[in-house]
Amino acid sequence: MRNNLITAGIATSVLLLSTALKANEAANQNTIQASDFIDLFEKMGGQHLGYRKAHANGLCASGTFTPSPNKNFKGAELLSKGELPVSIRFSLGGANPNSNEKSPGARGMGFQIKLPNGSLHTFTGNNFPVFAGKNPEIFYGFLSTLLPDKNGQRDPSKTLQYIQEHPSVQANAMWNKSAKTASSYANTEFFGLHTFFYEKSNGQKTKFRWHIEPSLGVKTLDKAEVAQMPTRFLADTFAQQLKDETIRFTLMATIGKTEDSTVDPSQIWPSDRPQEKLGTITVKTSGGELCKNINFDPNIISAGFTPSEDPILRMRSAAYAISFGKRLSGQ
Repeated sequence: MRNNLITAGIATSVLLLSTALKANEAANQNTIQASDFIDLFEKMGGQHLGYRKAHANGLCASGTFTPSPNKNFKGAELLSKGELPVSIRFSLGGANPNSNEKSPGARGMGFQIKLPNGSLHTFTGNNFPVFAGKNPEIFYGFLSTLLPDKNGQRDPSKTLQYIQEHPSVQANAMWNKSAKTASSYANTEFFGLHTFFYEKSNGQKTKFRWHIEPSLGVKTLDKAEVAQMPTRFLADTFAQQLKDETIRFTLMATIGKTEDSTVDPSQIWPSDRPQEKLGTITVKTSGGELCKNINFDPNIISAGFTPSEDPILRMRSAAYAISFGKRLSGQ
């Protein structure tokens, strides 16, 4: 009973927050709002009550984060408290919780590290290294071209024309064109896409983007292998790997230079930028629903870290809050 009351209270609070966010959004009708994305996701993948409005098909996991202190992040509480507990969620893109796992395309990973003082640091990434659009308006426009018409038919020429007219979508479109089916979440690399900052006690700032490297290597399935797989195989594959070997991910930071964009996730930074290891995630368990009520908002970060002014990143907090409130209230 107590847990139900707590959950209900959280849902009410988040719904109130969502209402306030919508009210603020209504002040500017000329831009795409977070609520527009929630509506669009439901049109694309169907309405599934009580599920996340994006990345609905997911797998919970848990483990530990072992930090690797270094000069650019010296003094960061996240990296100076020893081994910390981490909650993890792997997922497929889309709003359908029963989506076909044989399909190539987006895979996601969210992990939330809990510090001794109770504060949280959240990382949310995808397996594609570049975002589909430099701002919410272009991204929304791109997704809108994927909607079927009144006869249930999609028009690929409309999508192609949009991509041709919007250069910031093109790199992601090229990635999707060549994407293969991931063999396992444990064999997938994930990219944070957005820019963040860490400020030392002396005021010096480090600009960085993060990504995750799997210890078991990146592996995909060819067409023959995909044909032999069931539509749902990722949870079982991951559980078997966890039983047979150790699953780890290395959290890396790419250090940006002055000329590297901080506000456009559709731009990849040059490959010669220095890399620093932030730590290692070791997975201990998988399955269950421990991550069900976690909001993996990438703007929830620990002391010393700040998000950039990236409009896609800023939009995520509002979209995640609306989705979180709907999920906890059974909508």
